[in-house]
Amino acid sequence: MKKLIRGLLDFQRHTLPSYRATFARLAKGQCPDCLFISCSDSRVVPNLLVSTDPGDLFTVRNVGNLVPPARPGGQPSADRGEAAAIEFSLGFLPIEDVVVCGHSSCGAMKAILAGGAVDGAPNLEQWLAHGAPSIKKLRENTSRVGEGLPDADRLSQLNVLEQLEHLKTYPIVRDRLAAGTLRLHGWWFDIGAAQVHAYRDDLGRFVPIDEAEGDRLLTSLTN
Repeated sequence: MKKLIRGLLDFQRHTLPSYRATFARLAKGQCPDCLFISCSDSRVVPNLLVSTDPGDLFTVRNVGNLVPPARPGGQPSADRGEAAAIEFSLGFLPIEDVVVCGHSSCGAMKAILAGGAVDGAPNLEQWLAHGAPSIKKLRENTSRVGEGLPDADRLSQLNVLEQLEHLKTYPIVRDRLAAGTLRLHGWWFDIGAAQVHAYRDDLGRFVPIDEAEGDRLLTSLTN
């Protein structure tokens, strides 16, 4: 807590002056163009990874970057928090892109890989059950996704792709995709290398977003 208080004071003394105009504008409302779904892991800091300012990202963070699928009628199959964030951001904000970002050495993936049982944490155990389709993909996987990685990291990459499929169970996501007003992206952060990877559907695997890949992605977004 001491670190937080010292950091807050440092922000007020040194950083806030250059952000006063930004916060004055944001006080009137927000207009992010990206919904960023990531893990709650303290080592994953979305705004730091993509160098964004306040107001740029609408973020959803939970253990394992999971998106419980919706039932046929559009109602979520579990906690409504993620569903509410999806509906609000896509229905009331100018969101054009959704990123699901997993990461290496994910504790949630390790727990799911070990069977999903977590002694003394019944809520966590129930939440991790949403990773069951991902572990099934790992056991059946014959693709290049996560090739050469430890099983937990391979599961983490497959889990990103599974959550993208879960997103498509929500009517508002399906409608926006059909209308061509929404794009879905699968990302994966290698913590040790501090490198973000993007899923390439044409290659069937995740690739590092280096200068060349970044230029390719930027070009694809303008076409």
